[in-house]
Amino acid sequence: MSHKVLIIGAGGVGRVVTHKCAQLPEVFGEIMLASRTKSKCDSIAAELKRPIQTAAVDADNVPELVKLLKDFKPEVVINVALPYQDLTIMDACLEAGVHYIDTANYEPKDVAKFEYHWQWAYQEKFKAAGLTALLGCGFDPGVTNVYTAYALKHHFSKIDTLDILDCNAGDHGKAFATNFNPEINLREVTANGRYWENGQWVETKPLEIKRSFPFPDGIGPKNIYCLYHEELESLTKHIPMRRARFWMTFGDAYIKHMEVLVNVGMTGIHPVKHKGVDIIPIEFLKTLLPEPGTLGPDTKGKTCIGNWIEGTGKDGQFKRYYVYNICDHQECYRETNSQGVSYTTGVPAMIAARQLLTNPAEYRQPGVWNVEQLNPDPFMEDLNKYGLPWLETFPTEPLPGEPAAK
Repeated sequence: MSHKVLIIGAGGVGRVVTHKCAQLPEVFGEIMLASRTKSKCDSIAAELKRPIQTAAVDADNVPELVKLLKDFKPEVVINVALPYQDLTIMDACLEAGVHYIDTANYEPKDVAKFEYHWQWAYQEKFKAAGLTALLGCGFDPGVTNVYTAYALKHHFSKIDTLDILDCNAGDHGKAFATNFNPEINLREVTANGRYWENGQWVETKPLEIKRSFPFPDGIGPKNIYCLYHEELESLTKHIPMRRARFWMTFGDAYIKHMEVLVNVGMTGIHPVKHKGVDIIPIEFLKTLLPEPGTLGPDTKGKTCIGNWIEGTGKDGQFKRYYVYNICDHQECYRETNSQGVSYTTGVPAMIAARQLLTNPAEYRQPGVWNVEQLNPDPFMEDLNKYGLPWLETFPTEPLPGEPAAK
């Protein structure tokens, strides 16, 4: 049985989601791609081997979204627009009776703070409507959450520590560029860091904690920085653990550019007067920087994202486990005209939609869910099947910079 899906957002991730859905006509029989700028949707549609519908929609406008949903009548919306628009799209889905999937949690436009509580507050509304909302179905959050649930189900009786390691070892040849929406990326990186330990959040200065990690598959040692990432909030809520941290790689040139931009105020999120006109510095900066969706043809190298988990195994003994995916930027571009960062986010969103539509017993329960609350096995199977194969290892040495297990 084939289904109708509406994809909202025509950036790099939207391109990947559309390509991957189009590859499965037996699941996604009718596809519509909508964005504020219809020409972007039309450009993506022209890349496909099968026809899809396109539309213009303002994702900040609930009545406009509801009209589109009622006209097209999709079973599910895949929201890959801006995180600021999560709540308006959720409101529209409730009014139109449509299931909801996104890849990033809600973030107010005027506050550099992303948390799940705004979306978790919709639990009873979705439950009463008989609708499902699956939150954070990209890679991180998303696959990293599934990895954690899978590790607990198959390898651990108790997780002690979780370290999520996100490496983009790609080179786009630009002096400075971000691999996804610059506004979101820079807000995320310049904020204070946080990690979970002993039942509370420990706050750090931006990029204060630095380590080096030897990434697999020939990537080699890279500097990793501890920062806050949204999956830590849901994972520590749903799976007991003593400590949870998130690490991301940044090159020295990226750090230097970012320091200068912060110091001169270009990452500010509040309006400033320029020649009598209010402008928001980070929005102006976004205009100057390369559009992430254009980086695909020139980006070479690999990504490696995975979970390093330590705890008590099913046999009661100490266990160390590392599960990860490797993606090649050029291979991703050949398949979907997008680089690896967009690919690793877009593929899981398609998988979440496929599971919701074809596996309702496990992935279509009424309410608002993070993916670690669901059975990880079918999601893990689909990762291998649809372009994000995973490898698992059992390291004998501790995470670099950590003491050996007692």
